Amino acid sequence: MSNQLPVLNSCCTPISEAALGPEQAAEGAAVFKALSDPIRLRLMSIIASAGDEVCVCDITAHFEVSGPTISHHLKVLREAGLVDCERRGTWVYYWPLPERLTWLSTLLSVPAAV
Repeated sequence: MSNQLPVLNSCCTPISEAALGPEQAAEGAAVFKALSDPIRLRLMSIIASAGDEVCVCDITAHFEVSGPTISHHLKVLREAGLVDCERRGTWVYYWPLPERLTWLSTLLSVPAAV
């Protein structure tokens, strides 16, 4: 149902340990670009903190923008592979994709100071 990018490699080297290759950098940049908008970052936070899935009807109440604007931002998050969704009747339910969040977290991790 979604047109999202393929999930990034589940194993990556943190940027604090090795430089990214061109492909990893391009994929990572797409994720950061998707999260660089305040509305999308808030959407991601709401979806990720929901604990399971969340209906778009419960998401839109948090914003003072139109439904189509929320839909556009959710599409960007889907295309970046950060969330997925399923239509059920009139409503669409969203959930985070843990593999992508893990990849992002690993990419940004810094070794613990000794």
